[in-house]
Amino acid sequence: LSSLHLKEEKTKPDANGAVVKADDNLEKTEDEEKEDRAAQSLLNKLIRSNLVDTTNQVEVLQRDPTSPLYSVKSFEELRLKPQLLQGVYAMGFNRPSKIQENALPMMLAEPPQNLIAQSQSGTGKTAAFVLAMLSRVEPGNKYPQCLCLSPTYELALQTGKVIEQMGKFYPELKLAYAVRGNKLERGQKISEQIVIGTPGTVLDWCAKLKFIDPKKIKVFVLDEADVMIATQGHQDQSIRIQRMLPRDCQMLLFSATFEDSVWKFAQKIVPDPNVIKLKREEETLDTIKQYYVLCNNRDEKFQALCNIYGAITIAQAMIFCHTRKTASWLAAELSKEGHQVALLSGEMMVEQRAAVIERFREGKEKVLVTTNVCARGIDVEQVSVVINFDLPVDKVGNPDNETYLHRIGRTGRFGKRGLAINMVDSKHSMNILNRIQEHFNKKINKLDTDDLDEIGKITN
Repeated sequence: LSSLHLKEEKTKPDANGAVVKADDNLEKTEDEEKEDRAAQSLLNKLIRSNLVDTTNQVEVLQRDPTSPLYSVKSFEELRLKPQLLQGVYAMGFNRPSKIQENALPMMLAEPPQNLIAQSQSGTGKTAAFVLAMLSRVEPGNKYPQCLCLSPTYELALQTGKVIEQMGKFYPELKLAYAVRGNKLERGQKISEQIVIGTPGTVLDWCAKLKFIDPKKIKVFVLDEADVMIATQGHQDQSIRIQRMLPRDCQMLLFSATFEDSVWKFAQKIVPDPNVIKLKREEETLDTIKQYYVLCNNRDEKFQALCNIYGAITIAQAMIFCHTRKTASWLAAELSKEGHQVALLSGEMMVEQRAAVIERFREGKEKVLVTTNVCARGIDVEQVSVVINFDLPVDKVGNPDNETYLHRIGRTGRFGKRGLAINMVDSKHSMNILNRIQEHFNKKINKLDTDDLDEIGKITN
């Protein structure tokens, strides 16, 4: 499967649309550091070596509740073209994941059905919609038939890789990237059957430059809708593209979260959909021992950390800080004490972050110091100790219960037995901790010297 190889641009528009070099953006203060959902998603794709075995239950809401609900336990049941089945197995998929079991029969049904699906990173949704696109393509027709929108150049490239892998045994299928920097001659028509790109460029290619005839598109995929609408302009561009497509075009929309804004957007884009939702997992911290340590200042917190660390040297630990500055300081201090420490920080390129996580995964470093922003969604199974050097708070200083659960909860991230230690250095942070206890209705005990022996047992 051929594709256009492009040089990655290290420039991005600022809030006013002016293009600035990426390096100029590194001057952000810690307070301004916001969660970059696109970077987070890319990071997850880079570090994920296999599918996450999610314990979430899937809820299916059908467009036509009277029709039987099909789910499949094997890829053979889908009656795929042999060259696609070969591609699926070559990618290492032996059986469909939970989301694929329900989504694939809907996506491949005749006549085509629309779908809005919620699925976290690592659940196999990219492979699912790629399979749907490849199944609908008529290889003999040399014009775009499937269109996939991605929030960023890098994420488009990742999806492109999946298309190339899965279409490996289908050489007549071709792929084009509609991304900034891919300059084509005016008046040119594209012969590739699948186009993947970012909303602005795709809109240009359809409306202004007429490289694509939108009326011939059979499948329209909108990937990572939650990331998409976090970017200014993408929402309107996506809606404008959707309006040019034929009425019988199959619409598939995916999002990891279903906040109200995403849900409203999804309903504008996808008429008459089937819906696959994840049921919320029970919030539970039953298997995690939680403690707090009272300190007076940052240096005392560091001293307490060193004392605790004597008891937990066997285990791998993640330490969370509120700002980049604290994280850098702490990593340096721990290194001076002779500990092998990895630092995950917001100014790193995504590829650098992936390399740090890989080293930590392989056990080359025992401690990972990180900020909130970087740590969202990192799955490192062997972590059994989580230390909140700073308690998680939201922008206005209230307890961030969801982040607390993300950090220490057994949401498939941090093993089944675990230990959480919270550093408290003021009345304010004690108040935050009390409110976290109330929210989860779970007592957090003060850490005494006797507890250190107990901790040693948990973490060995």
